[in-house]
Amino acid sequence: MYQPSERAGIFGWYLLGPLLGPTLGPLLGGIILENLTWPWLFWILAIICSLISVISFIFLKETYAPVLLARRKQELESSDGGSYYFEGEDDRPLSIKLQQSFKRPLKILFTQPIVITMAAYQALLFAVTYSLFTQFEKIYGDGYGFSTLQVGLVYLGPGIGFLVAVWFLVPRIGTVYNSLSEKHGEPKPEYRLPLANIGAIIIPISVFAFAWLVEYHVHWAASIVATFFYGIGQVIIFNSVQNYYIDSFEKYAASAIAAGALFRSFIGGIVPLFTPLLLDKLGVGWGLSVFGFLAVLLAPSPILFYRYGEWLRKRFAIDL
Repeated sequence: MYQPSERAGIFGWYLLGPLLGPTLGPLLGGIILENLTWPWLFWILAIICSLISVISFIFLKETYAPVLLARRKQELESSDGGSYYFEGEDDRPLSIKLQQSFKRPLKILFTQPIVITMAAYQALLFAVTYSLFTQFEKIYGDGYGFSTLQVGLVYLGPGIGFLVAVWFLVPRIGTVYNSLSEKHGEPKPEYRLPLANIGAIIIPISVFAFAWLVEYHVHWAASIVATFFYGIGQVIIFNSVQNYYIDSFEKYAASAIAAGALFRSFIGGIVPLFTPLLLDKLGVGWGLSVFGFLAVLLAPSPILFYRYGEWLRKRFAIDL
């Protein structure tokens, strides 16, 4: 729908959905539970989901070119009996297409060093995010004596960081990309990565800061400031990587994104189950610092792929 030169800013607002959902959800839940009985939490969710489903059904239209061209081809052949063909047409049976669609993301994930490494980076971010989100009740409720509503407000720390990053920094991903493309005379996917280095620095610093501010029971506002900067770092890396996937795989960008989503969602769902055990064994300071050390380990990824990404893409090229 958008040219590469304008994609970064648009994509940033799109990605706010999965990022702001877990941030605003606990706040909304806290407000509901402070004022209504618990079943209303689910009734209100059902109402919101139903409204979105109806609005989407009415107003969202197909934009994928192969689907639109296939419909147009069918209309023309039905009207005049002729035979038509369009570039990129895939006349394989639906069962074969579906089989290939399921295999392709896994093939990309496990054969492309760029994807598996950056997917691991995103998985770490999801693991940290959901580990923090699931521990906020214990950290601020038990540790700082916050009420349910006050704990819900804590989630605005990273949420505001998300918004600040999308508003001020994510558009710069496109600016840098366009500038480097013009400077070198051609666009390259690697030109999406320079700003990710900012996030790679912010993430470990903010994780270490949060861990030890909470460990030593420093004023609650200081630890929330740390989550604000964590939110900024997460958005910068997340958007840079997603745009990198799209530019690297173009026609199969959806499969590359799906590969990363599968891996990060699996890790992001599993790790928080073990986070309480980690924190009980090591304490909040050292327990969360484990994530900080992993973030330090992965921090060089953006600059390494900026330098060697093109060579890796050619070296591990696959037929999709």
